[in-house]
Parts: sequence; C-alpha cells; structure tokens
Amino acid sequence: MAKQTTLAGWHNRHGVTWQERDSWLLPDHFGNPEEEYRAVRNAVGLIDLSQRAMLQFTGPDRLSFLQGMLSNDLRALRMFEGQSAALLTQQGKVVAGLRVLCAMNSFYVDFWEPLKEKIINHLNRYLVADEVEIQDPNDHWKMLSLQGPRAASVLNETLAGAGLPDRVHQHAMIQFDGGLVCVVHADRYGAPGYDIIVQTAQLEKFAQTLTDRGAPWVGEQAQNILRVENGLARYGVDFDEDNLLLEVGLDDAVSFSKGCYLGQEVVERIRSRGHVNKKLCGLLLDGNTAAVSGDKIFASEKEVGHITCSVQSPALQRPIALGYLNKDFWQPGMKLDVHRACQSIGATVTPRPLLRPA
Repeated sequence: MAKQTTLAGWHNRHGVTWQERDSWLLPDHFGNPEEEYRAVRNAVGLIDLSQRAMLQFTGPDRLSFLQGMLSNDLRALRMFEGQSAALLTQQGKVVAGLRVLCAMNSFYVDFWEPLKEKIINHLNRYLVADEVEIQDPNDHWKMLSLQGPRAASVLNETLAGAGLPDRVHQHAMIQFDGGLVCVVHADRYGAPGYDIIVQTAQLEKFAQTLTDRGAPWVGEQAQNILRVENGLARYGVDFDEDNLLLEVGLDDAVSFSKGCYLGQEVVERIRSRGHVNKKLCGLLLDGNTAAVSGDKIFASEKEVGHITCSVQSPALQRPIALGYLNKDFWQPGMKLDVHRACQSIGATVTPRPLLRPA
C-alpha cells in the first residue's frame, strides 16, 4: 500500500488530485498545474515534501565516519551550515544524493524517503568499531518547501522577522507557536527558497499559516517542469546506482581535495583522465512535442545517447529535456535528433540549468 503524506486529509479537503510514485501517494496538482507553476516563477508556492526523510548521526566518531562515507568534505562545515553530498559504492556509483546539515552535537542527513532502507543498509555495512549512533527522527519532523521570489517575505511574516539564513544550505532554528522550526536556505528551482522542517504536531497549523499569507500549494506536475528547467537530476528518473557520480553532474556534491572516502579512487581516476564517457546534458527540442524517457538520441545515423525526462517549458515556450550524451556530443550548440516512434525531433545541446536566472 502506498505511503501518504501527513497532510493527506488536508489536501483532500483542498481539491487535490493524487499520483502514485516510488511507493508514495503524492499531490499531482491542486486543480491547475499551470497556475501552480506560475506561482513559483512569479511569486511564491508551497510544496509538501513529506516524502523526504532524515537520519541523525551522533557520537564522537560521527564526523570521521561520515567523512569516510560521503563525497563532500564535512570538515569545512560550521554549526548551522550544510552541503550537498553523495553516498557512493566502491565503484564510484551513486547510492543516493543527500544533503548534510551540521547541528550542535550531530549531523542530519536528508534524502528521498524511498532510498532510506538502502542508505541505512549501506551505512551499517561499514559501521564497525565507530562510536556513532544513527537515529530516525521522521515520526517527529516533516518537511515543507516555500519557493519563489516572495518566499522570504512570506516566511518573514510567518516567523515575525526572526532572521532567515541567507546562504545555500545554511539553516536556523526559529520559534513558531511555542515550538521550533528548522529553516534551511534551499533555492530549489533557480529562485529564492527555503525548506522548513516542522514538528509533525505543528505541521498543519504551519501550512495553514503559509497558505493564509498567500502561498498556494504546488503539485508534482508543476514541480517536475520547474526541476527540468533548472536542470536538476532526480534519483530514479535521471540517475540511479548504475551511474557514476561525475556522469550525473552533481558538481556541488563532491570535493576533490578531501582525503579517502568510499568510491574516491574511481572519482579521482576519472577526474585525472579529464572526463567521463557520457554525462547528463540539457536539450532544447524543436516543434511542440516533448520527448519520452528512453527515446534515443542520434547524430546523423549514429546513436549517441538517450532521454531521461522531457517537459513542455512555459518559460522557454518549447519542449526541453535532460538526457545522457556520449563525450563527443555534449558541446553546447551541437545539433542532434531525438528519435521517437516514426518521427525525428531536432534537438540542440544546452547547458544546465536550461532556464537561466534573470
């Protein structure tokens, strides 16, 4: 049976249409996906991220253990800072993309919940003599996200001008209605934004306060368009455990100057060689038809890659896509063709993000 957000009852009372994805029942839209998209691009939108999960790491060896497991350098973090990272196999392939938050006496790691069992099993395999405790706080905390140009003003009104974190991944504990919320600076879609980790008991009241201040709910349909426009790779869609870290382009998730970590030898070997054999790229498509995941990409008669996802971009007024291209064909401006069914769709390679901030 599919898992449901804590706010399922709330969403049902507010006209949600559901979709099932990765064993979760998620809000697909709230009546008008186009309006939800425009809300994030032009003003502010509210996103239910209950399908994000967290693990808390405590104990005297928490830093050394995570430093040996993750691709980024946690030694650079100060209290209330954070960073992107990845958990890799020994072969340098991606088990999961993560975000690490440094708290007073612990680290918090958050990720997509369907990966939780795999992540815990992977970590426990290497947790031998380390004095580290891994705790699961997910019954007590849930995540929302406020995205768009008005996100800061709406959140400041809600939290009485408490002072929001101003750098990416920086976070702060702020009082709300007698409790605390954790506000994380998170520009998810190329505009200002914040993830808010809220005590489960306060979740509905906090969500009500944000909607009362003019933040409409945004479902999966609009989020997916925003994600592809911003060139953000999604686990299970654009990459999985068959992909090398540097193929995916998670450049902010890796440090090339830290010491040894699981998968580091492969990452360093690829870096010293200068390139991977394929990587995830953006594509601007001709015409009015989006591609489909799995469609093949050709240069003349030679197959040179495949599509992972494709959407119609309202901002660019054309279909766009993400896809893997072989190393000789990922230069921006290169003209290629996407083959689907009995037609050929012209495609131009473009850097990620596909939609550049104004």
